[in-house]
Amino acid sequence: MSRRTIGLLASFAAALPLALMPTGALGGARAARAHTVTLHEFRFHPATLNVNRGDTVKWVWRDQVEHNVTFRSFHSHTQVAGTYTVRFNHRGTFNYHCTIHVEEGMRGKVIVH
Repeated sequence: MSRRTIGLLASFAAALPLALMPTGALGGARAARAHTVTLHEFRFHPATLNVNRGDTVKWVWRDQVEHNVTFRSFHSHTQVAGTYTVRFNHRGTFNYHCTIHVEEGMRGKVIVH
């Protein structure tokens, strides 16, 4: 057997116990994920987003008119282009809207598990 083959087999043997370990066996830690919501055609896409605690959501403007992302206690700038990012550290349902186009139905929801 070549040295390379022996090295590959040793690497595989070392990684195998971790690969076979059940999810969460190392304390349940998971990496936070990043999610994207697009503002386009007077709507939030997707309008409802399910995320885990610690995840971030980035809103990306793709319209040619001003919009904002407004929650009960925090909000983005009113802008035509750009992004706005929020990390959700608490569980719950967070409703938001564009104050300019709320009457046209520009509303969204982030559900944090």
